[in-house]
Amino acid sequence: MTKNSLRMTDTPSVTYRLTNHKAYVTMVARQLNRLVNDYFGESAVQKIIAYYRVSTAKQGRSGLGLEGQEAAVSAFVQTRGCDVLATYQEIELGKRADRPQLAKALAHAKRSKAVLVVAKLDRSARNVAFLSRLMESGADFIAIDLEHANLTIHILSAVAKGEAKATSDRTKVALRAAKARGMKLGSARPGHWDGREQARLRGAAKGAKVSAAVRAKAATEAYVDLIPQMKQLRSEGRSLRAIAESLNAAGHTTRRGKSWNQVQVSRVLQRLAIV
Repeated sequence: MTKNSLRMTDTPSVTYRLTNHKAYVTMVARQLNRLVNDYFGESAVQKIIAYYRVSTAKQGRSGLGLEGQEAAVSAFVQTRGCDVLATYQEIELGKRADRPQLAKALAHAKRSKAVLVVAKLDRSARNVAFLSRLMESGADFIAIDLEHANLTIHILSAVAKGEAKATSDRTKVALRAAKARGMKLGSARPGHWDGREQARLRGAAKGAKVSAAVRAKAATEAYVDLIPQMKQLRSEGRSLRAIAESLNAAGHTTRRGKSWNQVQVSRVLQRLAIV
């Protein structure tokens, strides 16, 4: 094996590996400390979004199945002394997997820095996608009927996120080390685009289009609970400023945590081709 090949396969030093692992453990420890404080600290769960779910339209009309869920949330609120910002009720038919009210509840909880409270996880978790959606949304949540398991779920999530970040950091460091040794990577390699310039331009244009679509989708999902209200107010002839004032009066913020203004309202409505 040549000297150059040894350098090419060189790995980070022991000192770096120890430092990286220490940073990873510290990050996970901080996340776990935050989770414990969220559950047991004095300021735990100050604001909640309640989410109820019934299985059929008949149950939804009659209220059958809701009383127990509402009672559980009411007891939770009294015990924790928290405020209920909003409630969302899902009426599902058969084995439908789409849950529009859940999407609204998650969007509201994330923007408001609130905790999504599910009265009965066992009613919803028959579909594994439900629990996955909760965890992947990034919103904090609590299932009252399985409260003893909530911390375990969040700990596993925190560890998984920490490991993913540690892997990403190791990859970035290895790539920077390779570049420092003069190695050319990806499209920077000499001759990589020879004869393929048009393909590069098409790829760049396609990537920009996809990126714009992803950003627009994320922004729309962030306000999925507010869009019906905004559309209704606009159809009634309300100005952009008036809509912003209405949202602020109701305690809503933008996904950046800022107050609404007419420019923000216009951007959301433009995505829906309503302005």
